[in-house]
Amino acid sequence: MSTATLVLRIDAPMQSWGLRSKFIRRDTAAEPTKSGIVGLLAAACGIRRTDTAGITTLAELEMGVRVDREGLVERDFHVTENVPNTHGKNHRTVVSDRYYLADALFLVALHGPLTTISELDEAIRRPRWPLYFGRKAFVPANPLLEHPSRREQHGTGVFEQPLPEVLKTHPWLENRREFRHQISRTDGNALLRTVQDTPPCDPAAELRHDHPLSFADGDRRYASRTVVTGHVELTPAMIGDRACS
Repeated sequence: MSTATLVLRIDAPMQSWGLRSKFIRRDTAAEPTKSGIVGLLAAACGIRRTDTAGITTLAELEMGVRVDREGLVERDFHVTENVPNTHGKNHRTVVSDRYYLADALFLVALHGPLTTISELDEAIRRPRWPLYFGRKAFVPANPLLEHPSRREQHGTGVFEQPLPEVLKTHPWLENRREFRHQISRTDGNALLRTVQDTPPCDPAAELRHDHPLSFADGDRRYASRTVVTGHVELTPAMIGDRACS
């Protein structure tokens, strides 16, 4: 079976990738979670929450994240008035802490069957439902996929290489002049953090409880997966010489 890797740009002023959110405390991971990315892809494809088979197909894709710009964790202080209890009574005011990532930039790679990857590529270009990063207000600042005429210069899209190779060689997505200038003064010692799926037998494997099984209302379920955290060198070839914004 032919396989391919789909590369997405996840870029927004605010993003929230909940990993252990419960009740009045809504956390965020330091990079996109698998459940968050699968939800994003499902929205693009028009797969409903109740379509467990469709969710399973997306969750089986191998996933890797490269952090092209680390974000800052910020906290929203939310006050919601007139909230009923589960019986619709005793309305009260609820205070909650909601965390999000500010100013982060990620390269997300998904590897799987070529037919599935090609369908996702098309769906993200013409999404069935709106795409957002963890909250409906956190919309993309840039297209997840570049227009084909700009791919040679900026990347993103479908590639033949396996996922680890894409994370290691894909052009750096950063286009801010100040960051690129800062990197140029590091004498080639800059590293980019990566988080990617790995077999459970990997001695460096870490558990993440974000593999979605069901998004159905009242029946949200997740399983654990194993990932490995590493770094790739930011090479001159990845930096390139493209113009800065």
